[in-house]
Amino acid sequence: MTERRLGVYVCYCGGNISDYVDVEKVRDVVANEPSVVTAKTNMFTCSDAAQQEMIKEINEQKLDGIIIASCSPKLHLNTFRAMAERAGLNPYQYTQVNIREQCSWTHTHNRGTATEKTIRLVRAGIARTALSKPLQKLRVETIPQALVVGAGVAGLRAALALSDVGITVYVIERAPQAGGMIGKWGEMFPNNRDGAEIIDSLLYKVRQRDNITLFTNAELVEKSGSVGNFAVKVLINGEESLSLIVGTIIVATGFESYTPQKGEFGFGLDSVITLPEYKELLSQSRDGLKHNKHDIKTVAYIYCVGSREHNKEENPNLYCSRYCCSAAAHAALCTDKLNLGIHQFHLFRDIRTYGKYETLYDQALNQGSVFLRYDEEQPPRITTEDGKLRVRVKDRLTGGEEIEIDPDLVVLVTGMVPRENSRLMDVLKLPVGKDGFFNEIHPKLRPVETVIDGVFIAGAAQSPKTLAESVTSSMAAVSKSAALLLKGYVDLEPLVAKVNPNLCIWCSACMEACPYGAVQRVSVDGKEIAEVNAILCKGEGACVPVCPKQAIDVEGYTNEQIKSMIDALAKEVA
Repeated sequence: MTERRLGVYVCYCGGNISDYVDVEKVRDVVANEPSVVTAKTNMFTCSDAAQQEMIKEINEQKLDGIIIASCSPKLHLNTFRAMAERAGLNPYQYTQVNIREQCSWTHTHNRGTATEKTIRLVRAGIARTALSKPLQKLRVETIPQALVVGAGVAGLRAALALSDVGITVYVIERAPQAGGMIGKWGEMFPNNRDGAEIIDSLLYKVRQRDNITLFTNAELVEKSGSVGNFAVKVLINGEESLSLIVGTIIVATGFESYTPQKGEFGFGLDSVITLPEYKELLSQSRDGLKHNKHDIKTVAYIYCVGSREHNKEENPNLYCSRYCCSAAAHAALCTDKLNLGIHQFHLFRDIRTYGKYETLYDQALNQGSVFLRYDEEQPPRITTEDGKLRVRVKDRLTGGEEIEIDPDLVVLVTGMVPRENSRLMDVLKLPVGKDGFFNEIHPKLRPVETVIDGVFIAGAAQSPKTLAESVTSSMAAVSKSAALLLKGYVDLEPLVAKVNPNLCIWCSACMEACPYGAVQRVSVDGKEIAEVNAILCKGEGACVPVCPKQAIDVEGYTNEQIKSMIDALAKEVA
């Protein structure tokens, strides 16, 4: 075997690493490792100047592998792979070692420990790279057709944008009617456009497009194939089955409004309703504002119902739904427009009308709404006395003074919760976060992409969002989807599982372990063995440890490479 020529580059990260790790010592120690012909440090390895210097050194030193010890691969893996390619080096003979998140930021209290751990991790990276081999991306041709799951605002806008660039779109909606929830809510903030008009406008445009087909009462029940060529089956009206071939899938299934438990902030009492119900009531008001035939003269809004539930023991929603404060302030302004002299009290923990929505809060305050701040440990108490509602709250803004309000209506400002999508999750194999919403790969770097290539998420299916934010994320999903489909092909990572046919005896353990259905049984020269569909495989390696014959490796992380990394990690640091 030809002796490898490796280069190691350790990053200061502007002090993020070097403040807690002795970077110079790391460089000096690993410079003596087998196959390492050069070892250097950089203040910012990701800078253009540092990259140019590394390209020069790769060529001058004839390096056939490099190791960069810096920040998380989530940030700069693709940066350094592209740099390696520009230098003529196969990008899969590059290893990034995360010494910022895993060393310097983890061990800020002990510089010696952080330095020793860094040396061990870099040695492991060297050992892996020494056994690396050139790999080529897997190229897949794409079909210029897309499936959009969900026909709310995010889904319809995505369909229209895809149609604009010439992509055929199929939209499926589980409900009998398209449009989602906002069609019932009247005026929407911040532009006061009527929700029903927004939906009607979008549906009118959809009907004008020959390359958009909308199905209601439709549900995705099967998916096979891979990015660029998904075969999907849609069930319509619970009986008719439709088969489609699409290149990408955008999931825009929206959200549900939180439904309080009986007794939660008085929920269940005759005049205690949720904010979505109040929005519907406002949109239907033509002659005064009434609830159950009674005139409403005083409204009390209670914020953070179904969000930030840190004191709730069972299934708490710990996140802030973000849109609720702005929606409640806007509802107050819509109430003021009725000119009925209605008194409005806002009982809040915190106000988060961020960005331009701050003006909604200012307007509501200036037009007479009264804001009372309650403590999380002492929430408002809602009772009925003599058949009427009474709300008691201790206002932190007046030193904890208890205030009594006798409202005609209590509006619970409820947050967003994930829509029940268990069947869709099973079909698409989409992961969800701790909050129950669909999970993206990275919130900043890959905000609408999922672990399933070619499947994107958009709108409030991903997290609580305002209408504008939902549309923005749907446009991001369209951008990613169209980039794949219009190019005509997509290149996939080659770091996938591979079966050694000489060792495989077909026991089906690998097929059962694979969460992506990438393993199948085939017959080769009369012998049944496992075969991996490289396009479906994600390289997560669940098949490797269950194989009794060690017949499966993951390219780039072979058994030999993993063992060498373990040996390198265990080696004593002088």
